[in-house]
Amino acid sequence: MRVHSDDTKSWIDNKIKRDEVTKFLKDNKDFIDDEFIENKITENKNADKKIIEDIIAESLEIKTLSLDQTAYLLNVEDEDIWAMMEDAALKVKKRVYDNRIVTFAPLYMSNLCVNDCLYCGFRKSNNFAKRRVLTKEEVIKETEVLAGEIGHKRLIAVYGEHPKTDIDYMEESIAAIYSIKAKTKHGYGSIRRVNVNAAPLSTSDLKKLHDVGIGTYQVFQETYHHPTYSKVHPEGTIKGDYSWRLYCLHRAMEAGIDDVGLGVLFGLYDWKFEVLGLLSHTLDLESKFGIGAHTISFPRLEPAKDTPFIESSNYKVSDRDFKKLIIVIRLAVPYTGMIITARESAQMRRDALRLGITQTDASTRIGIGAYSDCYAEQEGSRQQFYLGDTRSLDEVIREFAQMGYITSFCTAGYRCGRTGKNIMQLLRSGQEGKFCKLNAVLTFREWLDDFASVETKKTALPVIEKEIEEVKAQMPKVYDDFICYYEKIRDGQRDIYF
Repeated sequence: MRVHSDDTKSWIDNKIKRDEVTKFLKDNKDFIDDEFIENKITENKNADKKIIEDIIAESLEIKTLSLDQTAYLLNVEDEDIWAMMEDAALKVKKRVYDNRIVTFAPLYMSNLCVNDCLYCGFRKSNNFAKRRVLTKEEVIKETEVLAGEIGHKRLIAVYGEHPKTDIDYMEESIAAIYSIKAKTKHGYGSIRRVNVNAAPLSTSDLKKLHDVGIGTYQVFQETYHHPTYSKVHPEGTIKGDYSWRLYCLHRAMEAGIDDVGLGVLFGLYDWKFEVLGLLSHTLDLESKFGIGAHTISFPRLEPAKDTPFIESSNYKVSDRDFKKLIIVIRLAVPYTGMIITARESAQMRRDALRLGITQTDASTRIGIGAYSDCYAEQEGSRQQFYLGDTRSLDEVIREFAQMGYITSFCTAGYRCGRTGKNIMQLLRSGQEGKFCKLNAVLTFREWLDDFASVETKKTALPVIEKEIEEVKAQMPKVYDDFICYYEKIRDGQRDIYF
């Protein structure tokens, strides 16, 4: 795998392609108007129950809400109305995504970074970080553990911004991940979908990522508030350029990557402002490309070694407000996948599932090389931040089953072209949930037979039986074919999907 020489200054100087930003600007301004958003929060208060009910009705029709509607939701104070909103959020989730939860694992490829973000354990000025870039052989070892021992089918490859992990490294490491066939009880396990969380790239580099076959491309703005963004991302760094980052997902759409993921780091600025920033971003994507955010993530600030800024933040989000913002995002962007990660505690993740979450990670290790090293304790010098939940995939899935959820390992939609505009109408109409119910059952049975503990399999099989009965009642025309596929999976065939 090619690793470029560390001619860092030249690389930084040539990274940003200004013309790939200015073409999106209007009157030399981006689409985030701080004062406009603040005014929306101030103006849209004191909505009565009827107004909120009308807003919820639009969300239940899987329509993206406006900034005004969402601001009304953000400003609700009445606990009974919040309870009504919480109930609606779960109804929206079930209407779009049915009764399934998607799992994945993050794979950190490097902790080298040219940026110096005040809140990040990987920032270049953190002398306590033990710097490392995974070699091709190490990427293969990590993948063999993830696919062959744990049983993941999806992962998100996480890259720092550095010349040693630029587009060539990204292409070759992703290709290495896809190439692995790790031995299991019934043959082999493999990663069927690699999503990417990385720094902004040029359109030409994004086309290369598209060609190597990535799934969702995530670039988190961290904060949409311009003054706060400047404060936490030092001037003169690549990440200090707000608009280069803001329009990266526009460039991704132009490059053919039609599944993109938004996110902010809650705790840098006022959470209500950030929710409206996320909504503004997805509305701008919808207006220009007809496709909004495939996923939205909402990590909170977590402790990191030698990163005192985190403790000094005045905008930390309480558990109560964190649950509120999840509810509001679910209602405001009803079609989007919503990701809660192992940053949060096990209890918070349990609570969040009832608010409309669709994806989460498990068996998570975020130290560089952590899966194959098999170290038991978290090591701050190897990690970007400390995790709140380090339970195994088997434990998490067992808990999901106890709560009545089915865990989906399906990646069929991406291999059948159900992405971007093709999937958007299916999501809005509720049809995608039916495809996914079928494939969720098949892939879940495959995982249970190949990787589950006896206790987890015993807990999960009744959930599968319930889902099969629902397929029979809701989709009788495909039931016979579905049962045929299911029996093939049970008899040892793998990777069968609708």
